[in-house]
Parts: sequence; structure tokens; C-alpha cells
Amino acid sequence: MAVDGFGRRVDYLRVSVTDRCNLRCVYCMPAEGVPWKTRSEILTFEEIERFTTAASAGGISKIRLTGGEPLVRAGIEDLVRRLRAVPGITSLAMTTNGTLLPRLAGDLVAAGLDGVNISLASLDPDVYSRVTRGGNVADVLAGIDAAFAAGLRPVKINVVVARSYEQDLVPFARLTMERPIHVRFIEYMPIGGEDDCGDIIEGSSAWTRADHVPSHEILAGLSARGAAAGFGALRPVDENEAPRGWGPASYYRFDRAVGTIGVISSLSHNFCDRCNRLRLTAEGKLRTCLFSDDEFDARHVLRHGTDEGLRSLIGAAVAAKPQWHNMRIGTLRRMSQIGG
Repeated sequence: MAVDGFGRRVDYLRVSVTDRCNLRCVYCMPAEGVPWKTRSEILTFEEIERFTTAASAGGISKIRLTGGEPLVRAGIEDLVRRLRAVPGITSLAMTTNGTLLPRLAGDLVAAGLDGVNISLASLDPDVYSRVTRGGNVADVLAGIDAAFAAGLRPVKINVVVARSYEQDLVPFARLTMERPIHVRFIEYMPIGGEDDCGDIIEGSSAWTRADHVPSHEILAGLSARGAAAGFGALRPVDENEAPRGWGPASYYRFDRAVGTIGVISSLSHNFCDRCNRLRLTAEGKLRTCLFSDDEFDARHVLRHGTDEGLRSLIGAAVAAKPQWHNMRIGTLRRMSQIGG
């Protein structure tokens, strides 16, 4: 079991498999995108498998594949199959924008993928297109259907909430009334540099304090509007009845719902005391915290070192995890370069 300097068990690794994406979401990258890493800079599937094997020996049992958009990487099913076979890995999931799931969901399940988180900023076609800079919400809805049809469980929807997005959250609550889906509303996080400052309406990937919507405000609005829509009361979900997962969401359910509502309050009620994760970027940098720029060069060890050296690097990263994110505003990397 890996335990950091503050007594937290670290058993969860998020692995970014690519920095590329087929969308340009405003909270993730600028309109022109970011300079792509070359193929030689990105970890191979064999290197990711080797790293995961070393991480498993050090206490990691849960893996989530991220991007960029992980489904744009050719042969992603092969990587899922490789990681599924690593001794000690008990759960394997993916975060995706969902647009490519209609083509790949069945193969991913056959390869061993358990569950999926699908990013979806709005169910309104115009708002979704604006936030993703040209995306089609119908593609994501088809991806959700494909995930259920293929047998992926749980199916979760990640909704980044920002005041300037002018999102209507009630349609998401309605989804939980109709099918066993778990919608999580995520406070917009200040990831990225000073050049990301601005206003979404002007097309930049802005983060401002004015855009931050705290989770208690999200819940209060949903509770009132959900009751008015006939959903019943919004009540906390017992921990034993919450959807399976490894993250920090707090869950609620409307009286007659078959799914749940979750909130991830990264800023208003930080959960750093329960942080259980490390992050591996697509080019092999091991990060101890989403909000920290401290990184360990796993790629160098993978290409020039030993397995013992790799295990030592992972142990050093666990020991270096900060106590909390200190409400930091801005990071050197954008979200797409870290791994969503």
C-alpha cells in the first residue's frame, strides 16, 4: 500500500494517452489548439504498460485513461487489453468526450474497460457548440447510448459549470430520472496560464473568479427547480449507495430518480485531505497534484533506466504529494496537456 507524507493512501493513477483532441473546449485549450507532441515524445503502449506494472507493485490498483481525447489515439483498445492484464489492477475506466463511442464502445468493453465518464457541458445544442467550439451534442448523446448498449458501468456525465456558459442544469437532472446515469457538476478550475484570462464570449479559455459557481449554489438551484419540475426532493445519497468510483464527488438523488446528481467542489470545499491519485501525462511526466507544476520524468526512466528505478520514481512522487493545492490560480500546462 502506498501512503504519502500526510497519511493518504495513493491507489489511483490517471494516465493521459494523448494531448490531441477532436474538440476545442474553452476550459481545456485555446481556439487554435496547442502544439502537438511528436510521436517520439509520447509514451508508447508498451511504456504505459510497463509503468502501470511498476505502479501496481507500488500500490496502484485503479487506472483511468484520459487525454486530450483518448479515443483519437489509434489502437486504444489494445492499450485497454494490456492494462486489464496487469496484475493488481482491479478497475479500469476512461474519461472521454463521447463522440467516438458509437464506433468503439463495444471493442472497449471486449478489451476489458469497466466504466466511462463522458464530458458534456450542456444539453442545449447552441451552448454545447459554443463551449466546444463547434461540437455537435447529438454525437455525445449517441455516445451515451452506445456506452449503455455496450455494457459500460457506471456511465457518468461530467459537467464543468461556469457562470458565463449560461447553462441550464435541469435537463441533466431530468436524465437521472429516466436512466441510471450519474451526472457530476464540476466547479470550473483555474488550470492554465495568464494567456487564458479573458471572457468565454470572446472565445478565449478563460477562468475568472466571477465565473466560479460553488457547489452549494449548484445544489440549491437544482433542488428548487427540480422540485418545481416534479422531481421531488434532492437528498444526499448514502455512501454505500453512491455509484462506484474513486473520486471526490458528493452524491444526491431526486426522490423518483434512478440515477444520481454529484458535485465536485474543487475550490469551495476542497477534498485534498482525501486525495488518492497521481497523474501521468502523455509524454511521461508524473504529476503529484493537478494544481502543481512539480513533475517527475518517468519517460527518461522508462527509456534509460531500470524497473527498480521506475518503482523508486513512483515512490518519490507519492512522498512528494503536497498537503493541498493552496487555492493556486493558474498552471504552466493547460488541462489538455495534463490529462482531464
